[in-house]
Amino acid sequence: MPRFFVDTPLHPHTALTLPDAVVRHLHVRRLTESDSLTLFNGDGAEYPAILRHVGRRTAEVDITAQSVISRESPLPLFLAQGMSSGDRMEFTLQKGVEMGVSVFQPLATHRAVVKLSGDRADKRVTRWQEIVQSACEQCGRNVLPVVRPILSLSAWLDSLADDTAARLMLSPTGEGRLAALPPPAAAWLLAGPEGGLTDDEETAALQRGFVPLKLGPRILRTETAALAAVAALQARFGDY
Repeated sequence: MPRFFVDTPLHPHTALTLPDAVVRHLHVRRLTESDSLTLFNGDGAEYPAILRHVGRRTAEVDITAQSVISRESPLPLFLAQGMSSGDRMEFTLQKGVEMGVSVFQPLATHRAVVKLSGDRADKRVTRWQEIVQSACEQCGRNVLPVVRPILSLSAWLDSLADDTAARLMLSPTGEGRLAALPPPAAAWLLAGPEGGLTDDEETAALQRGFVPLKLGPRILRTETAALAAVAALQARFGDY
């Protein structure tokens, strides 16, 4: 059944005028009156609905019920990703949502090709949150993962002072293995951009308690490394 995110309170047995973005998707999907769809707003529930009217620019639905359905991972996973270029960052966000990541922290690191600040940074984060939203529509999650504002690596490390989640850093020179990890209650995963983290950046992370992990003998691309680690953590400690 088609799923759409709406940023508004939802209640069963009520009518709702859909926002413009959803109306456009209705036309793309060729949905018409009496078709069924599902709405969600990130509150943890989903709301089955029936289209009562579809016009060129407007559409209305009758919300028929509320279903509280959790598709969240039992292992809270947080990904701190050095910003990558092109479509790589968007790919990481999209697939990370599908795999169960609940928080994304974009990082400005020394080797990051992408340099963002001010309005450009704010617009990019908004775009990334839209990608997360679309991924939730596709994969069935009813709680929206958060894309946090871009931080420098040092500022982010400082912010972790009271964070009790396990701290794991992907490093081609690391000696740790996922198979040897004790079960974490939650986990931060730190991944570098193209070219990886510098020695100084890795040292700073190590000083904050990060465990350096190596994903086998092969060098993985930035968009591959983070997602492979998330999948492995889910297989070992999550819901795979």
